[in-house]
Amino acid sequence: MQTIEEPIGVFYASTTGNTELVAEKIAELLAGRARLHDIAVEGLVAIPAYKYMIMGIPTWDFGELQEDWAVHWDALGQMDLSGVQIALFGLGDQIGYGEWFQDAMGALHDLLRNTGAQMLGYWSVEGYDFEASKALTEDGQQFVGLALDEDGQSGLTDERLQKWLVDVCNVIQAS
Repeated sequence: MQTIEEPIGVFYASTTGNTELVAEKIAELLAGRARLHDIAVEGLVAIPAYKYMIMGIPTWDFGELQEDWAVHWDALGQMDLSGVQIALFGLGDQIGYGEWFQDAMGALHDLLRNTGAQMLGYWSVEGYDFEASKALTEDGQQFVGLALDEDGQSGLTDERLQKWLVDVCNVIQAS
C-alpha cells in the first residue's frame, strides 16, 4: 500500500461494534498513519486537524442514521471542509433492509459534499443484491463509498476493505 505522509483521521460511530471493528482494521492496514476517532466519545473536535479522512457510518432500520452521527449531524453540516479529501465506508444489511441499503452513507456523502469536501473512494455495486439505496452515484453503477454487509457478506469484508484502501491511498498519493 502506498505511503501517505500526513495522518488520516478515521471517524466512526458504532452501536453493535461492527463499524468500530472495520475502523480498527483500516487503522491496522494503514500501518500507523490512521488516527481513530469515535464520535460518540470525542465528537467532531478533531476534524479540523486533517486534510484526509475516512468516515464510517452504519445504516439503521429503515434507512436511518446511527444515533451518534445524528447527534452531530447539524454541526458537521456547518463545517467548511473545502480542500479536505474524504472517503466513506458504510455498513448495512442488504437482505433484511434491502430497500434502504447504505442510505446513511448516501446521506453522509451528500452532507459532506455540501461542506466543500472532495469525496473519493467510490465502489462498484457488483456483487451486491439489494432493492434500493440512496448511496448510489447518479448512474447507479457505484456506491458513494465502500459498502459492507456484516450480516450477509462478512466473508468478503477483508478483501473488499484491502482493495478499497489501495484505491483510496492511490488517489490521496496522487493529489
